[in-house]
This record gives sequence, C-alpha cells and structure tokens, in this order.
Amino acid sequence: MIKITRKKIIGLILFSPLFAMAQTPAIDLSLDKAVELALAENPTIRVADKEIEIKKVADKEAWQSLLPSVTADLALSHSIKVAAIKTAMGEFKMGMDGSTTATGGITMTLPLFAPAVYQNMKLTKEDIKLAQEKARASRLDLVNQVTKAYYSALLAKDSKEVIEKSYKLASDNFNVVNNKFINGRVSEYDKISAEVQMRTMKSSVVSAETGLNLALLQLKVLMGIDTNIDININDSLKAYEEMLVLSNTQATDAELANNSVLKQLDQNKTMLQRARKILRTGFMPTIAMQLTGQYNSYSNDNWNIFGYKYSPSSTLALAVSIPIFKASNWTKLQSNRIQLAQLQDTRDNTERQLSMAARSYRDNMVKTISKIESDREAVKQADKAVSISAKRYDVGRGTILELNQSETALVQAELAYHQSIYDFLQNKADLDYTLGREWK
Repeated sequence: MIKITRKKIIGLILFSPLFAMAQTPAIDLSLDKAVELALAENPTIRVADKEIEIKKVADKEAWQSLLPSVTADLALSHSIKVAAIKTAMGEFKMGMDGSTTATGGITMTLPLFAPAVYQNMKLTKEDIKLAQEKARASRLDLVNQVTKAYYSALLAKDSKEVIEKSYKLASDNFNVVNNKFINGRVSEYDKISAEVQMRTMKSSVVSAETGLNLALLQLKVLMGIDTNIDININDSLKAYEEMLVLSNTQATDAELANNSVLKQLDQNKTMLQRARKILRTGFMPTIAMQLTGQYNSYSNDNWNIFGYKYSPSSTLALAVSIPIFKASNWTKLQSNRIQLAQLQDTRDNTERQLSMAARSYRDNMVKTISKIESDREAVKQADKAVSISAKRYDVGRGTILELNQSETALVQAELAYHQSIYDFLQNKADLDYTLGREWK
C-alpha cells in the first residue's frame, strides 16, 4: 500500500499544472480546420463584427430623431430696475423694481416633416451594408492569408522530408563507401566525396527544419492561437495533385462583381448619392409641432419660491422653417458631384487592375499544370538514374561523382515538383481572393 504524505500532496498540487502543460496534446491540423480556427480566433474578425454593431446603433439613433423630444425649463430672474414705456399719456413701468419672477415649463417638440432625417435613416442602412462588406473583406483576406500560409507549411514539410530522405541515402552511401575504403577497394577521394555529400545534406536538413518552424509559427499567428501549442499537419502537397488537373481555371470578368474592393466602391457610390439627397433637403422646408406648458409668477418681493402665486399657461405652435438662401448648400452639392466622378474613375482603374491580376493568375495556373507533368516525369527519371548510378558504382563501372550528381539531381527534381504544386495552389488562392469567392 502506497502511503500518501502531506509533502506528496503539496507536491502534486504545485507541479500538476506543469505536468498538464507537458502532456498537452498537439493539434492535428488540416486546411479546413486552420481556416475555421482563424475565423473563430483572429481578433481582426471580431473587430470587424463590432464595427457592424456600432453601425446598427447609429441606425437606431437616426430613426429616433423622429420621436418627440421633451425638455423642462426652470428660470428665476430678479429685476433690479424694470424698463418703462413713455407715451404722450404718461409713463408706464413694465413691472416692479426689486421684484422676482419665477418661470417653469415643459416643452414637447414633434417633427412632422423632416426630409433630412428620412434621408439620414436610409444613409445609415447603407452604412451598415458597407460595414458588412468590410467584414466580409476581412474574412476573405484572412482566409487567403491562412490558406497561403498553410500551403507554405506544406511546402516546408515536404521539402524537409525530401531532404531527410536524401540525407539518409547519402548516409547509407557513405557507410558503403567507407567500408570499401577500409577494405582497400576504393580510394580515399571516394570516401571524402561521399562524406562531403552526407554532411552537405545534413546542413540542408537543419535549414529545412528551421524553415518549417518559421512556416508553422506564421500559421499559428494567423490562426490566433498560442505559439507554444504544437500542431501536426498530416497532409502533403502531392495530395492536391488530382485537384490541380481537375480545377476549373476559367473565369469571366463578370465574376469580378463579387470582388470586395469593387463592392465597397459601389457601396461608397450609393452612400455619396444618398448624401447628395441629404444635401438637397437643405432647400426643403421642415415642419414641427410644439406643445408648451408653463407656470409663471411675477412681481414677487422675496426669494421664497414656494410661497409664490403661480398661474398656468399653455401654447400649441406649428413651426414651418423655409430655407430661402444659403450659399454653402450649392458648393456642397458641387463637391459631392466631383466626389462621385472621382469615385467612378477609381472604380474603373481598380476593375482594370483586378481583371489583369485575375488573368495573370489563371495563366500561371495553366502553365504550372503543364510544368507539373514535366516535373513528375523528371522525378521518375532522376530516381531511376540514382538506382543505375548506384549499381554502376557497386560493380566498379561508375564513379562517386556520378553517384553524387544523381542524388543531387533527384533532390532538385523532387523539390521542383513540390514547388510547382505550391505555385499552382498559391495562384489559385489569390485568384479566389480576387474573384471574391467565399470559403466553403
């Protein structure tokens, strides 16, 4: 029976968090999971969502301008010397010197016709749409960055595996050559050449590991997770080869309508047009109804407001405000017209650049597909060349130089093959972003 002491219990309490951290399982990551984590954890997305909430609050403020407003006014004034009206019949004072007047009232104002408010309500709704499109743009941009970072991690992972395999092959060849050198079957030059090849590949393995760690770190940052968390990627670029051949690389310029930049420019144009209508309301009348109730007490000779005698009064007024002339209204309209023309020029130029970029991505994808077929065949031939050179060297008909060159050619062919797949996927990710394709 194990005896549990007080020291053991305290030790378990103190060191259990460390044990839990040490035993934290790594995350098995796929492209879909990486995007889902990024959309859920990245703070940029949360900021964009909060911006939409702010715009919705502003929309409420806009229509609340049509609700009645109620104000209360309290006034206490002391007349030191009141004015007098002098006529041919005599002089009449308008009150009593040294008296106090108390006034209290409540006023309710209800707008009956306020065209600027109506247009402003529509403007805030357009502003909400713009905020939603900006949030969509943030999501598209994040998906694009995470997707490309994931492919970069795959390239680093596959490159590391290729170099590790080549290092193992170089190490095995060195062991064979070293045994032959010990037995006096090969020269020291062959042994040195094999050792140099092995050590060179060892240095490449270290560089590949560093590149993979940096790629994974960038992916973690984009996903918004702790950089201390380990992630496992059980995926490879070769798994996407079938998709490359079947992928639809054709796209029409009409698909640019889903581009977020163009949609934001269109939304800004709509808001400028709405702002123009608001400016035009400066030439229109406004109508408001005002109901006022008051209590007044005049000519009091003390400051005891609770002892005053008050008399009630009430008024109902209908106020019509008609603008006659305001020069700035015309200049604001002119400025708005220039802004609309400027925005249209910006949109035309942006659409032209995006169309060119989309066409470039599609052309690169088509060229890469044909390059992948060549690279795949190059890997097969390079692998065959390694086998032949190894057999030739084993029977004494080949040189160590041929063997090293064949191994180097195989590494280069495999790296070029993975690089081609990576280039295709990068161009496809950029094309999807340019065309505004949503993540599915």
